[in-house]
Amino acid sequence: MKLIKRIIEDQIANNLVANKVIILIGPRRVGKTVLIKQVINRLEESYLLLNGEDFNTQELLSRRSVQHYKNLLGKARVLIIDEAQKIPEFGNILKLMIDEIDGLKILVTGSSAFDIDKVTGEPLTGRKKTFYMFPTFETEYNQIESIINKPDHIRERLIFGNYPELIHLKDKEDKTDYLKEIVNSYLLKDILAYDNIRNSDKILKLLRLIAFQIGNEVSHQELGKQLGMSKNTVEKYLDLLSKVFVLHRLNGFSRNLRKEVTKSNKWYFYDNGLRNLIIANMNPIELRNDVGELWENYVISERIKFQKYNRLLVNNYFWRTYDQQEIDWVEERNGKLFGYEFKWNPKRKVKAPKAWLEAYEEAEFQVVNSENYLEWIE
Repeated sequence: MKLIKRIIEDQIANNLVANKVIILIGPRRVGKTVLIKQVINRLEESYLLLNGEDFNTQELLSRRSVQHYKNLLGKARVLIIDEAQKIPEFGNILKLMIDEIDGLKILVTGSSAFDIDKVTGEPLTGRKKTFYMFPTFETEYNQIESIINKPDHIRERLIFGNYPELIHLKDKEDKTDYLKEIVNSYLLKDILAYDNIRNSDKILKLLRLIAFQIGNEVSHQELGKQLGMSKNTVEKYLDLLSKVFVLHRLNGFSRNLRKEVTKSNKWYFYDNGLRNLIIANMNPIELRNDVGELWENYVISERIKFQKYNRLLVNNYFWRTYDQQEIDWVEERNGKLFGYEFKWNPKRKVKAPKAWLEAYEEAEFQVVNSENYLEWIE
């Protein structure tokens, strides 16, 4: 079995220090549990590994006593808890351990930003460091594929996405079934676990509408009309979908120029495979009429991984004027602006919009295509 070393492994191992909590957040099935095993293999101290979804673990930790926790740990100097957000009052439990048990190192994982923030927020202020993990990063594939066969593989990833288990599956049907299982058993399960979220059909219909609007501005009010729900409910669902790492939002950029669009948003999927499954289209790109959308969604998700793994301080936007001049992706970092346009075909020639050049003379502009994209994410 091919096992790709994840970029985040070294960061986790190097930051696992005494009296600090490492929080690893990422969607289900991206390899967090496998990563934990790899980190354990590097440990020199004894450890205790618990599963937060196990009722026995929840009961063990519910007795909030320093001596009880010392007895539970025994000689272990590293505590690792997978899916920790399932444990009630977990932030306060971790705070007590970190403050009162000298030399203890803690690593916890979670699959929902909402739950993790809720249980670890204020109690762990100044005591935690948060890392994010995503489906396999494009550059991580360099361990198992050469530059020669990468073009063929990237075409497949535009369709099936980057969930790690997919590299072990050869048939289209097997890959499609695997993605179905993620949606039905994990994605919907996590979303429906929240209070007052009971209608999986509405969630799937919302995702389908978003999937057909990749790269376009989305009106929450219009989505509500199509789904028969209020704008506020649409926004609530979209917020939940972002917190379980299905969708992410892109806001419009402006420096208060009157002709720039700022009030609308764009939405993208974290993984192409889920997007294509939602619209029931797993055809190869040669048979698609949405290659531009597939490419834009893919490189944006890879760029987000690049930013998170390199812990960049950056703001991301799209840019558009009311007279339809636009740039797909704008980064604000180190006091400068960087504009990017995404084109699958490397022969497509694109110039920076005139309004952009006039408004932001010092800004940079680049086209990211199927031949130069690796430079953008390495």
